[in-house]
Amino acid sequence: MLAGAVPFSAERARQYRAAGLWNGSTFPAMLHDSVLRRGEHVAVVDASGRSLTYRQLEHASLVVAARMRAAGVGDRDRVVLQLPNVLEFLPVLFGVFWIGAVPVFALPAHRRESIAHFVRHADAVALITVERHLRDPLGDVARAVQEELRGEGRELLVITHPEQLMEEPADGVGEELTRCAAIDAEDVAFLQLSGGTTGTPKLIPRTSDDYMLTLRLSDEICAVDQDAVYLAALPIAHNFTMSSPGVLGTLLAGGTVVVAPTPAPDVCLPLIRRERVTITALVPPMALLWARHVPQDPDVLASLRTLLIGGAKLTDAAAERIAAAMPCRLQQVFGMAEGLVNYTRLDDPLEVVLHTQGRPMSEHDEIRIVDEQDRPVPRGTVGDLLTRGPYTINGYYRAEETNRVSFTSDGFYRTGDLVRMREDGCLVVEGRSKDLINRAGEKIVAAHVEDVLLRDRRILDVLVVPVPDDVLGERVVAVLRLQGHALPADALEPAPAEVARRVRRQVRDSGLPAFCAPDECVLAGDFPMTAVGKSSRRDLRRMLARRIASAAS
Repeated sequence: MLAGAVPFSAERARQYRAAGLWNGSTFPAMLHDSVLRRGEHVAVVDASGRSLTYRQLEHASLVVAARMRAAGVGDRDRVVLQLPNVLEFLPVLFGVFWIGAVPVFALPAHRRESIAHFVRHADAVALITVERHLRDPLGDVARAVQEELRGEGRELLVITHPEQLMEEPADGVGEELTRCAAIDAEDVAFLQLSGGTTGTPKLIPRTSDDYMLTLRLSDEICAVDQDAVYLAALPIAHNFTMSSPGVLGTLLAGGTVVVAPTPAPDVCLPLIRRERVTITALVPPMALLWARHVPQDPDVLASLRTLLIGGAKLTDAAAERIAAAMPCRLQQVFGMAEGLVNYTRLDDPLEVVLHTQGRPMSEHDEIRIVDEQDRPVPRGTVGDLLTRGPYTINGYYRAEETNRVSFTSDGFYRTGDLVRMREDGCLVVEGRSKDLINRAGEKIVAAHVEDVLLRDRRILDVLVVPVPDDVLGERVVAVLRLQGHALPADALEPAPAEVARRVRRQVRDSGLPAFCAPDECVLAGDFPMTAVGKSSRRDLRRMLARRIASAAS
C-alpha cells in the first residue's frame, strides 16, 4: 500500500473479495478489455471533432507511458494532472496508469497555492497541464510552482503540451518502455480531491478494486452499455464526471465519451445534437441554466435519455423546474469522492426522483444516521450521515489529524451531510452540518429556506447564508438572483423593500417557523463558484463580510 494511505482491514478486504465485489481488475486491463471488444469503435471525441478509437486510445496511452518512463517517471511516482476537458486527458491518464504511477487530479480552476500544495503533499515528481485553458494561464502557474520548488531544492518535471506526449518517436517506442507495470488492485490507483467548499482540498486515495466496483455498479444502475454516448460537460477530473457513471464507466462499457470544454449550454447543446449524446451529468446551478435554454429548441435533446444531477443538493423546487423543462428522465446522484454513492433508480416513481437523493448503490454499503453524540436516530429523523463500505475510503492521504476527526474508531466516515432516511430506504439530504444557521439559539437549515424561495419563478437562484450578528449570534441573509434584474458579476446590493417583504412573507406562508424568514435580502449578479461549479457559500460569506465592513467604514 502506498505510504500515507489507510488500507482496508484484512478481514473486510477478505469479505469483499469473497463476495465478488473486488475482482482484481486494473485500469490498463479495463481499457485493453474494451479494445478487444470494441477496438474500432470511437472511444472519445472532442468539440472540434477530433476522435480516437479504443485501439488508438490504447496505442496513444502506450506512447505516453514510454515518454513518461524515458523522462524518469516510474512505478508509484505521483503525477499531478491539471488538465481541462481535452482529448489528451484520457491518453495521458491511461499512460500514467500504465507505468504504475499515481495520478493526482487537480482541476483547471485551481491556482498556484493549491497546485503547490498538491505537489508537496503528494510528493509529486511531475505536473502535466496545458499552456492555457479559456482565460487561465495554466502553464504560467505550473512554471511558477516549478520555480518555487526549485528554490526549496526540489525538481519538478513540468509538461504543458500533453499532445506532444502522444507523438510517437521516429524510431518507435521500445518494448521495455511500454511494458505494463505490475499493479496491485488493492493498492492506491490515484488520489482524488475532496469535494468540500472550505479550505484546501484533501487528497483521497482510491484503489483499483474499490473504484472499479463503483464503475460496475454505476453502469448497471444507469443502464450504461456499449451504445451509451456520455457527454463530459463538467471537469473530467471531478469524481462525479469520472465515475457516476462518467467517463470511466462509459469506457468500461465500451461506449463513447464526448468531451466538452465548458458546461455552458451554448457549447453543450449543439454537441448533444451532433454526437447523439444519450447521457450527461450536471451540478444543480448548471442544470437550472440549461433548463432556461432548452425550451428555445426542444429538439436539441432528442437523443438524450438521462440527465444525472449531483455534486450539490438539488432542492425540490429546482428539481421540479428542471423536470418540467427537460425532455428526458432525471436521475439524482448523491455521492462523494470519498466513496458512498446514492442514486435514484430509472424505474423509481417521479415523486422519488424529484424529492429524494436515492439510495446506496450496494447492499454492502453500511449507513448510520446519528445525533451529536453518535447515537442512532429514529428513521425519518434528521441526523449526521456516517458510512463504511467496499468503495469508501478508510482515511485521507497523509492526514492523521484530519482522520481522527473524520472517521470513527470502527472506520465509519463522517460525511458532514445532514440526512434523513425515508421508510422506502431513500435518503433525503437536508444540508451540510456546516450550513446550519444558529439564529438566537434556533437552528435553521439553509436548504429548507432556499427550497421555499425557489418556488417563486422570479427567483433564478438563491443562497441563504449566516452573517455574524452581535445580538442574534447569526442573522439569516438571503442572497438572490432575480429574473430580469441584471447586475455585474461580483455585485451585491440591498434588495428593494418590496422584494424583501415578498421573500419574508413567502417563507412564513410556507409553514416554516417564523424565525427562518431572512433578516436581510441581498441581490447578486452571479454567485461565486467552487472549482467544480458549485455555488460557494464560503466565498459568498466573505463577500458579504467585505460589504458590511465597507459600509461600517
